[in-house]
Amino acid sequence: MDVAPEGYHTVTPWIISPGGTAKVIDFVVDVFDAVELSRMEVDGLIGHAEVRVGDSVVMLFDQPQWPATPTFLRLYVADDADVLGRAVARGATVVTEPTELFWGDRVSRFRDPFGNLWWVHQRVAEPTEEELGRRLVDPVLAANMAYVQGALASPDR
Repeated sequence: MDVAPEGYHTVTPWIISPGGTAKVIDFVVDVFDAVELSRMEVDGLIGHAEVRVGDSVVMLFDQPQWPATPTFLRLYVADDADVLGRAVARGATVVTEPTELFWGDRVSRFRDPFGNLWWVHQRVAEPTEEELGRRLVDPVLAANMAYVQGALASPDR
């Protein structure tokens, strides 16, 4: 028996906003081709909303009394550069440009206009165990890793 209801996975992330959840939903729908599943709004605040991004559900709500709680999310997409371009066109800030890393993913990161940090991955290679060892010490891929690890990703920068 599955422990999660149909259409959900074992882990479901939340994005919590002080009052801008409607704009976050619009951003996620536009950038990731997400589908809004539900929205419960009372007095201009969203008490619960759900969007489906690919095969996963992300839940969202407004909580004006809480301190800012930026979310960090990692997603696999078909075209990372396209997603990054759409995000930037909608006000996101690039943290790292699309960069191939030794394990076979090309990764880019951006901060959305609401302070959330998104890791966008596209699988570009399927290295064997032997190839992983070579790729780990490849000078270009090592420099790529240093670039990604060295980029500022703190929510306040």
